[in-house]
Amino acid sequence: MKLDTKLFDGVVIFTQVIELGSFSEAAEKTGHSTSYISKAITKLEQRLKTRLLHRTTRSLSLTPEGKLFHQQCVQMVMDAEQAVVMLDSSQQTPTGTLKISCPVTFGLQYLQPILSLYMRLYPQIKLDIDFSDRHVDLVQDGYDLAIRATQQLDDSSLICKRISQFHAYTIATPAYLAKHGTPLTPEDLITHQCICYSNMKQPNRWVFEHPQKDTMTIDVPQVIACNNADMELAMVLDGHGISRLPSFYLTKALAENKLTVLFQDYHQPEVDIYAIYPSRKHLTPKVRSFIDLLVEHMPA
Repeated sequence: MKLDTKLFDGVVIFTQVIELGSFSEAAEKTGHSTSYISKAITKLEQRLKTRLLHRTTRSLSLTPEGKLFHQQCVQMVMDAEQAVVMLDSSQQTPTGTLKISCPVTFGLQYLQPILSLYMRLYPQIKLDIDFSDRHVDLVQDGYDLAIRATQQLDDSSLICKRISQFHAYTIATPAYLAKHGTPLTPEDLITHQCICYSNMKQPNRWVFEHPQKDTMTIDVPQVIACNNADMELAMVLDGHGISRLPSFYLTKALAENKLTVLFQDYHQPEVDIYAIYPSRKHLTPKVRSFIDLLVEHMPA
């Protein structure tokens, strides 16, 4: 198939006419005369051998063929704009304030060194960091990016890039197990006290996989629901029940033998770490460069 070298001629003007609803408005926005706009549309129709617009002295409307063509043109123009933005962004130095939301413990253990490196690489950057487990509204609250640890992503229009992965362990203290008994299988949890992470869609529904057994889903008795994993761990260490937490929360307590890991013959579920941001479109140099650092330096 021979490529038409005039393939995109008139496409931008065509999308502007439809967006603004008139030749005169499109002329004003693009800096051309109304007659130039009209001729550009006519040439585009002649080249396509298709009428795109119904025109009267008072109104414009798309033909059925024009509607189909317009849908594709809008995407082509957006892709072209994004290519230009990406080119410009790659040539710009990150500046301004980078506003981030991140879980407390994960941020202190893994994000702080990356933030320090980022500040050294880009001294014109300022940081605004919210350390919490709460689910922020990135767009409404003005965040550039959020770091989230989760086993299940919410359906969302946000862009989610996985940057690392940890295991989650079902844990309790030796003192709790001595008092209440040690559950030998996941089914035994129904007679125990469980501490659940309330930011999950179904906090008390825990899934267990075994190499030689069927996957099982247990609705555990939820005695404490909490939206902060550090508090969950504190309540576990104080003997109030059994919980399931990502390994990065448990490093110190496990090293000090304060916790017992349950069901070690079962597959330990993965907790994915995501960088979440509003849109790929017009991604600023400060966000793009930070995401690149996360991918490069976050533990695999």
